[in-house]
Amino acid sequence: MAKKDIDAKLKLHSFPEVVTGDGVRIYGETSYENQIATLSHYLHNTDFVGSHKEVQEQRNEMMALIRDYLEYKDKLQDYTEEDIARVAECPIQFDLFREFYQVPFPSPKQYDHTFIDLFAGIGGIRIPFDEIGYQCVFSSEWDAKACRTYFANFGTVPFGDITKIPASKIPKHDVLLAGFPCQAFSIMGKMQGFADTRGTMFFEIERILKYHQTPYILLENVKQLVGHDGGRTFKVILERLGQLGYHVKWQILNALDFGLPQKRERVIIVGFQHKEDFDAFSFDIPHAPYHLADILEPDEDVDPALFASDHIIAKRHEKTQGKKLFYPSIWHENKAGNISVLDHSCALRTGASYNYLLVNGVRRPTSRELLRLQGFPEKYKIAVSHQDIRRQTGNSVAVPMIRMVAQKINEIIKNREYDTSKTQRLKAAVNS
Repeated sequence: MAKKDIDAKLKLHSFPEVVTGDGVRIYGETSYENQIATLSHYLHNTDFVGSHKEVQEQRNEMMALIRDYLEYKDKLQDYTEEDIARVAECPIQFDLFREFYQVPFPSPKQYDHTFIDLFAGIGGIRIPFDEIGYQCVFSSEWDAKACRTYFANFGTVPFGDITKIPASKIPKHDVLLAGFPCQAFSIMGKMQGFADTRGTMFFEIERILKYHQTPYILLENVKQLVGHDGGRTFKVILERLGQLGYHVKWQILNALDFGLPQKRERVIIVGFQHKEDFDAFSFDIPHAPYHLADILEPDEDVDPALFASDHIIAKRHEKTQGKKLFYPSIWHENKAGNISVLDHSCALRTGASYNYLLVNGVRRPTSRELLRLQGFPEKYKIAVSHQDIRRQTGNSVAVPMIRMVAQKINEIIKNREYDTSKTQRLKAAVNS
């Protein structure tokens, strides 16, 4: 799907949608976006499973989606029913879905483990699991522009509003990932927690876990979640996970400790169905140094529109009189108007002033620099405007932080498989 095709699909008027007060578009329950989400997920997960009847139903659904896609592209007349059936069996037939496969982070050709990516954003939590060869069998995100970025990098369009998706429609999986909405708990928001509809999204996670009994979970949120409402909100979350049978550990981690020049503290929650897996997991992670210079682009390569006005620059210098200035640095203006000159960025935020971060006191970070501050790989595609990237990176995660946790979870899964295999071999030997 070319960028112009995505733009066109995201603007179809024949399907219902909702626009929130801050302009975020939420997909309607029967929207074309969800049809494309179904098709793209099928394309990356073509191992039809179930009874003969269920497999046939899945294949027929995929064929119907392919027909709709071809009809929208005005190419239906170019393909026979036999062609469509062949594509359903093997999606690379006729090179029909090139844009779904030629992406920076393609699905693994072979895999042993699966995960789902809830409140997916732009895929920051997903990337480390892609790197270790896990297969994403389901993703969900309600922000249309975030979905555009997600598609450009992973080749799948996330499903929309998770509250409209029955748990039974979500495939079985080994790991549940969820960076559930943090604005309800953020110090930059109103901190209403579960009183805010975004705060209730945890209960969607609970609903899915209750149905699937997912063996492993990884959740991410702002550190304020831990102390919200005197700790009662966090206590409810931990208690609910415990009632579902999970052994849970959590820790507040800082992106600065993972080689990123950004002070971004987040609470990471991991859960295990087996007590021995819980005992084996530790948040003892070696710290890596950060260097601001590593993520900055030369000023001469930066869009002139990102440079602050002479008035803003003069005002910044006025407010830093008497302070030690050094370069490279990021000048951070807080809500009170005070300026700090730092060797790192403060936490990226979605609703902050356009000039709250100035590189060396003169310009705003570029889109690539914002992605680097979150640790996204260089091959990560930028498919939206700079304004959208500002909002998307402000809502995203520090990828190296998640990577270290993902690697530890993977080690535990591999060890469990080895121990189980060894036990089975011993039992076979004893019984022989």
